[in-house]
Amino acid sequence: MASDPRGPGRLSAFLFLLLNLAGVAVFLYPFWAPSRADVMQARAVMVLASGSAALILLALVSEAQTGLTALTVAMLGALVGLNTALRVADNTLLPLPGGFSPVFLLIILVGHVYGPHLGFLMGALTILVSEPLSPGGLGPWTPYQMLAAGWVGLGAAWLPRRRGSRIALAIYGLIWGWAFGALTNLYFWPFTFLAPDLGWQPGLGPLATLARYGRYYLVTSPACVPSGTWR
Repeated sequence: MASDPRGPGRLSAFLFLLLNLAGVAVFLYPFWAPSRADVMQARAVMVLASGSAALILLALVSEAQTGLTALTVAMLGALVGLNTALRVADNTLLPLPGGFSPVFLLIILVGHVYGPHLGFLMGALTILVSEPLSPGGLGPWTPYQMLAAGWVGLGAAWLPRRRGSRIALAIYGLIWGWAFGALTNLYFWPFTFLAPDLGWQPGLGPLATLARYGRYYLVTSPACVPSGTWR
């Protein structure tokens, strides 16, 4: 019985959607956590969700290979390797001031030119490959960084392709330079002991939690630039 040639594409699209929905739910955990959840329960949820996201991402990468040509795989591998070298150099040799990183550039360009799936893979694989060489190494924060970097490439695919697109890309990269740190800091915010008006407290409601997190990020991130979560 012949297989449906559209099957792998459908499965890849389903995994892609599932991964992103799971990622959104995990990142927004501080905003929807049960009002009576304690820190240990929250930690267990975050660890389990992190592991699930990592498994889904690995399945997505494996499935996506069925729709990529050898040339595309080679190109993606070369660009991920180049981005890994850039991240290592930025971390150890020539760190840029203010926490900015050149690694976003290739992720944004790949997403803008080759589409959302390749853009997402470029961002996620850059983190996965370069993380063992980074100061913090691999850890439970890695899937969060992979998802956030993947979204950088994903969103770049939706930017307009017309005159002035380079300005749009530059503004997009600047916005993500701050958004990446604000997003990935959500991973450890609930487990950080802070002043009462800065720390996470379950049951406050989405708006109050957002206001409290905004104060926390302004206080802990100098000049509102990405914190060490990217490094």
